Amino acid sequence: MKNLFENTKTAFLLKNNRQLLRAYLLFSILRYRFLVKVLSSIALFFSRFRSPFNPLIKISLFDHFCGGTTLKSCWKKIEEMKSYNVHSILDFSVEAHQTEKHFEDSVKKKLLLINAIKNKKAIPFSVFKPTCLGRYGLFKKKSDNLILTPKELMEWDEIIDRFDRVCNESVKQNIRVLIDAEEKEVQGAIDQLALKMMEKYNNKDVFVYNTVQMYRYDRLLYLKNIIKKKKEKTLLGIKLVRGAYMEKERLIAKKSKAQSPICKNKKETDNNYDLAIDFLFDNLNKVNFFIATHNEKSTLKVLELMKIYKLENTDKRIWFGQLYGMSDQITFNLAEKGYNVAKIVPFGPINNLIPYLIRRAQENSSVVGQSNRELLLIQAERKRRKENNY
Repeated sequence: MKNLFENTKTAFLLKNNRQLLRAYLLFSILRYRFLVKVLSSIALFFSRFRSPFNPLIKISLFDHFCGGTTLKSCWKKIEEMKSYNVHSILDFSVEAHQTEKHFEDSVKKKLLLINAIKNKKAIPFSVFKPTCLGRYGLFKKKSDNLILTPKELMEWDEIIDRFDRVCNESVKQNIRVLIDAEEKEVQGAIDQLALKMMEKYNNKDVFVYNTVQMYRYDRLLYLKNIIKKKKEKTLLGIKLVRGAYMEKERLIAKKSKAQSPICKNKKETDNNYDLAIDFLFDNLNKVNFFIATHNEKSTLKVLELMKIYKLENTDKRIWFGQLYGMSDQITFNLAEKGYNVAKIVPFGPINNLIPYLIRRAQENSSVVGQSNRELLLIQAERKRRKENNY
């Protein structure tokens, strides 16, 4: 099993030579953290305008990490991946909403997307970012357990209603829904709402999943608490990730002179993540989980535990997921062996996706070995193709 992810022919079977070269050049640049930081600042500044850099972003970061600008433009990639047993999770990425109209528009778009993908076996999950449905400041206030004004209470009820409408439509269309995680200062309120939805919809099967970021040192305790306190008839859905807001979390903690919620180093984060995997398997009768990771060792750990627990590769309680454009050696080799696996595929206007693309760039430059691993695999595949005149 240890050589499973070395199969580059399977990993890159959907990439032609030109796309493989682009990936090689892209990950070569992403190794340099300072350069990524400078380019990210420039991209974020110009994202407020009709940027002259958009065409460059489109053919580099966007085309590699995103499915397209519209739902229609994603279908070909989705169908290609499904032909190799790789599912898709479409994420219409919009951030920094501020008004009630924007929040309502976001709900409508989520509902339209859910109905557009119903009966599509290639797309078994929907996903949404909580602060697209309500004001960030209100999520923060609720997370801090502060008393809400009468107006804020009404606003909060609207947020609950929006969560419920999205979850309800997903369940009605037999589509599971992943609730994204966000920064620690708003996550407490998100956890409350996610649990509320799970208690309502996860009685006979698991439809609603909350996302748990294990680069936070306190999240294993959170998992233990929600399983210990859960209602008897409620099944839990957990999407397990390492995390996507590391740089921002540290800045927030520094500005507020608070302790950073992030584990001290990558080793601690990896250990926290793997302990969570052990804990979830110990409670397999109470929880379904989505292992969202680009870490090969953690993935192999899950495969070994599935053997120990005598689970079929196709057991619907366990899913694997990677982001589109990353860790194809995990995604496609798992799919070839019949495991449940999906790519999370962001799509939407380029300017909307700039914050997402910046996070991907920062993740690849800050996570030890991520870009180097991608590069080594790409180099191996390019060499294999050259030797085979492909």
